[in-house]
Amino acid sequence: MKLLEKIQLGDISLKNRIAMAAMTRGRADINGLVGNMTAIYYAQRASAGLLFSEAIRISEEATGSPLTPGIFTDRQIAAWKKVTTAVHDKGGIIIAQLWHTGRMGLSIDRNGKLPLAPSALPILGMQHFTSQSRKDYEIPQEMTTAEIRQTIRDYGQAAKNAIAAGFDGVMLHACNGYLPNQFLAESSNQRADAYGGTIPNKVRFVLEVMQELIDAVGGEKVGIKIAPFHCYGEMVLDDPKATYTYLIEKLNELDFAYVELMRHSPNFSLPEHYVAEDEIEFFGRKIRQTVIANAGYDKASAEVELEKGIAKLVSFGKLYIANPNLPERFSKNALLSEPERTTIYGGGEQGYIDYPI
Repeated sequence: MKLLEKIQLGDISLKNRIAMAAMTRGRADINGLVGNMTAIYYAQRASAGLLFSEAIRISEEATGSPLTPGIFTDRQIAAWKKVTTAVHDKGGIIIAQLWHTGRMGLSIDRNGKLPLAPSALPILGMQHFTSQSRKDYEIPQEMTTAEIRQTIRDYGQAAKNAIAAGFDGVMLHACNGYLPNQFLAESSNQRADAYGGTIPNKVRFVLEVMQELIDAVGGEKVGIKIAPFHCYGEMVLDDPKATYTYLIEKLNELDFAYVELMRHSPNFSLPEHYVAEDEIEFFGRKIRQTVIANAGYDKASAEVELEKGIAKLVSFGKLYIANPNLPERFSKNALLSEPERTTIYGGGEQGYIDYPI
């Protein structure tokens, strides 16, 4: 079974080709601190070749949702150190997913401050989960050039903080409607400066953040997650193929370890002008770095994907919520448990660390 074969990723040796995808679980406290439950949760899943942490806020300014963790204070770094130690004690590898939500946040959970975004364009077709129930999105504040540069520096500092906290590497979260994704899409970026207008300008922010991460911790410890056709958060591009092809060509010039390539969800319809492609086939073949295929895989489809030879690993999200020992279950062809839907995005131990191993 190819899923259970060893592989080298950057400077890390992985015991199998199974990764746990990053998933927001909403169990941090109001100060962005993870606790003992989180250490148990990740340690339970350490048999994965690679664990991606839930999205971690790079700064106070990056805040979008309540009860999500940060890595910009000494206390937050110390809290994550307990998690990474627990994972390493179980022989696991864990990477921090670095997160800035951009316009996907509300002033309610940002000390009254509007979120920053490439342009002052709100999300209109959905609501946001806040500490005070679901709310309509507000018009964000357009970032100044100085704020863009500070945000890039914040990513670099967060990467250094992640390594100090014991993480084995970092990944830029550049999809699902968050800030890097917002710079790429015309639906959220209508700037007329060096960060908007043309495809090279819209791609500039992502490339500058990636270079900052590489400079901060070394390219062998850096990766990025992209989703060319996933439109969550009203991410609509005029020409997604052209934009992401250009992005990948420029990423190929940088020295880093991997790209997690997310397929679009069938739960979200594609805009009429999008021509659906198999993302792994179309984009994966263009990527120089190691490709990690993501979204909607089961054991059988993951094996088929690996046999094609484009992707070298496959990451699983939902299956890992209810099946902490997923590699073992795959190896034994065991039945898989289903997650409790009501506890996915928040709660306590139930639906988090009480699934059978």
